[in-house]
Amino acid sequence: MKGIINGALSYIKAFEIIGRYNLWIYFLAPALVSIVLGISILGTAWGISGNLGDWLISLYPWEWGKAALEKIATVFGAIFVIAIGLIIFRQLVIALASPFMSPMSEKIEMRMSGTKQEVPFSFSKFMSDLVRGLSIALRNIIRELFFTLVLFLLGLIPVFTPFTSILIFIVQAYYAGFGNMDFTLERHYKVRGSVRFVRRNWGLAIGNGAIFLLLLLTGIGFLFAIPLGAAAATTETLKRLDKEAVGV
Repeated sequence: MKGIINGALSYIKAFEIIGRYNLWIYFLAPALVSIVLGISILGTAWGISGNLGDWLISLYPWEWGKAALEKIATVFGAIFVIAIGLIIFRQLVIALASPFMSPMSEKIEMRMSGTKQEVPFSFSKFMSDLVRGLSIALRNIIRELFFTLVLFLLGLIPVFTPFTSILIFIVQAYYAGFGNMDFTLERHYKVRGSVRFVRRNWGLAIGNGAIFLLLLLTGIGFLFAIPLGAAAATTETLKRLDKEAVGV
């Protein structure tokens, strides 16, 4: 719980850090990427959500309980498609923004450590960040889709219905926090090392990702959620790295 709380509250400090280090320029690229992807992916998801509910009803061969199942299938059809759309949108936008968020995270780390030297632009580093971001995104998309599908099917059983939406949110929050934390972890670990670090600090990932998802759900939060999430994750991830380095 402490990790979840720290991950969530770190967004307050993120505003202060971005303003103190004058990092507002890093809001531009993620906002443009988010607009393009958001219109295409979420628009498609909204269009097919009703069709999924109808298809699920058609698979039920009996009349008994069909009315109740129809209501459940309609609601969960919409939830499932929107969840899938958010997974793909979020992971892709984080991956495509990684060449811009990684330098921002690195600047924050250098300033927090007392180093004033600017990070020079490197095309090879730009491509390396992009490739790593896409590889992390692909890994996380596959796992998120699997767990979301399992929870969605479980939610069709009425006794589990009240809990599955919350669990789907928690799963998505974890992987959203993973993506934000990796902007820092990429300078300290390879992909497998990052995976192990996030598993050890799952509360921090969920706390960061939960606020990130809530910002996206506001409708306009996608314009600033990524740089805020990256800055918030950087501060808390650095603290955990320092503690692990000294064996705390």
